[in-house]
Amino acid sequence: MSQSSLWQIQSDNSAFAELCNGLYQREIAILAKGDFSSAGAVQARLKSLSYYITRTAHAMTQVSNQGQSPLVLDSQNASWSAKQSKLMPLSGQVTLQETEKANDWYLQKDVYIGLVVPVLLDDHIIIDCVDRIDVQGKRIRTNIGGWFSLTAKSSEEVLLASNPNLPPEKRLLKPNRKIMSAACAGHCWQGSAKQRPIIPSLRELLLSCSINWKNFKKPLAI
Repeated sequence: MSQSSLWQIQSDNSAFAELCNGLYQREIAILAKGDFSSAGAVQARLKSLSYYITRTAHAMTQVSNQGQSPLVLDSQNASWSAKQSKLMPLSGQVTLQETEKANDWYLQKDVYIGLVVPVLLDDHIIIDCVDRIDVQGKRIRTNIGGWFSLTAKSSEEVLLASNPNLPPEKRLLKPNRKIMSAACAGHCWQGSAKQRPIIPSLRELLLSCSINWKNFKKPLAI
């Protein structure tokens, strides 16, 4: 084993340990503030916590080492960081015509259950995944966002077309490098002002590790 290889292993172990520590601290704090119906519900969460934290920490370390992601690993805070744009990166998905064109991306045959996608929620973008596809109704449902119509001109889309500065509270977006980076790093805005990032959930962090930045329709195995 070369000296450089040994240093790499030590560096990986250090980042992995920091990630696990940061994720544990955050998840325990969430559990402490949670409203659970029974002790069994808490026990179930705790039982699976070690597995998901270890898996997420390992995946984030691997993504960082591969060097193909635009995200920078912040192991101390157990999160991703990226340069935040002044405004929410919705370029190309602002007008009604642009939104309809973006929706066409989801109507193609190579969209399937489990695909990682971005969803606009009010002042920030989250990482979500497709969990149901209604081919006949031309709708897609994501795990957190719920159902999205890919054809109907909804009231939210009309609002967006009439006033691009007031995006709807919830909208399925077509993934691109800027949008996915913003979602993974938890960037949020209030009007035209940047706000303090929101750290994505453990589930979002794990999903972020499957993003293929060269082809968003072909996620990586994690």
